[in-house]
Amino acid sequence: MSVRPITIIGHRALEQRTKKVREVTEDLRTLVADMFETNDAAKGAGLAATQVGSRWRLFVYSCKDASGELRRGVVINPRLERWGPLDLDEETLEGCLSVPGEGFATARHRGARVTGTDLDGQEVVVEDEGGVLARCLQHEVDHLDGSLYLDRLSPARRREALDAVTARAWRARGILTWDPRERLAEEV
Repeated sequence: MSVRPITIIGHRALEQRTKKVREVTEDLRTLVADMFETNDAAKGAGLAATQVGSRWRLFVYSCKDASGELRRGVVINPRLERWGPLDLDEETLEGCLSVPGEGFATARHRGARVTGTDLDGQEVVVEDEGGVLARCLQHEVDHLDGSLYLDRLSPARRREALDAVTARAWRARGILTWDPRERLAEEV
């Protein structure tokens, strides 16, 4: 297992729809193991394959549900269902490992369920209502559809977010990935 670089906004991989996984290979198992290690190193709630430059339709998650229980797993070829009103809690900022250091209030449905399979081909159903996990499921499937959470912001908030990204000058400096191990080294 290894920590992989995480793509940053502006990287082409984040703008493309993913490809359905037809067969679980050893390479795919390695990708998933690396994604868990990368997500853990970055202290993320979830990580989509596009965020490590892969086009496969899968994501990993490691976050608390509405009851406070830590949930962790992988979903391959997820199908998303959402319910409840769009919730825009101004005090709960949504962030993204592909937009590091930024966070904005983002409207998400209160409940979400994904169905898919695990690495052994067994059906997986993950659902939550009102917790971080519900937001995470919606966020990660957005990534697999080629969308970032910034795309869900109001026009004024989106402008604010894009201004913040521009101020970081990643694109101007040619930086389209970051290594979460470097972040951890800086924090220690």
